[in-house]
Amino acid sequence: MSENYDSALTYNSYLAIDELLKLQKPLSTGPEHDEMLFIVIHQTYELWFKQLIHEFKQAQQALESGDTHYSLSLLGRIRTILKVCVAQIDILETMTPLQFNAFRSYLSSSSGFQSAQFRMVEALLGRRDNKMASHLPPEIAQQIKSLTSQNSIWDSTLKFVSKRGHKIPDAILNRDKSTPYTANEQVQDVLLKVHQSDPETAMVCERLVDIDEGLQEWRYRHVKMVERTIGKKMGTGGSSGVEYLSSTLFKPVFSDLWEIRSRF
Repeated sequence: MSENYDSALTYNSYLAIDELLKLQKPLSTGPEHDEMLFIVIHQTYELWFKQLIHEFKQAQQALESGDTHYSLSLLGRIRTILKVCVAQIDILETMTPLQFNAFRSYLSSSSGFQSAQFRMVEALLGRRDNKMASHLPPEIAQQIKSLTSQNSIWDSTLKFVSKRGHKIPDAILNRDKSTPYTANEQVQDVLLKVHQSDPETAMVCERLVDIDEGLQEWRYRHVKMVERTIGKKMGTGGSSGVEYLSSTLFKPVFSDLWEIRSRF
């Protein structure tokens, strides 16, 4: 059996380096030196969002099939990616308000608020909001709507917990997945017993807490970065800027896992 080996393949061709390096196109006159950093950072974020979507979907398959060790590996990777996303803010904060405002007007109506992939990440995490994609192109909005009708990573986790022999209420497992999940005392009772009697399943739950904390950390650092750069100005694209971003803070994704903390 011969190996499928392309002798003409190079580092450049495999990673499409030439095409990749042509995607940074500053618009400012000059152009302004710091616009390149702004573009590279945000393009990199989009690549990480793409990878997060890829990892979350695989983690859901692993959880729903009951594969504990693979689930732990994938969830750990997701948490590490979130750490990298936070670290990138340190780089962006080397740009002063004056440096950003030197090219900000060229951004016109473009805004991070328009990131379809981040909305997909939120959908996979369980956000269920008819307005979350209303400002995006119809075909993208439809993709996000499709995600919001399927299991979130939390739904997949509850299915995993059930497969491990812990009784999750049928009404929760079979609920309408297009509606928001709300904290449930019966589920919390089960999760408390999981932590007390099933270390492997508890480890999966703690990975989710890691991810939740990482997401909240990213949101906080993002808010403070925007605040120190543009203060209370309106965001590009007409968003309310810091005001909107601040409204997303300190809202856990996996509320049941936080509620049981005081019961250990």
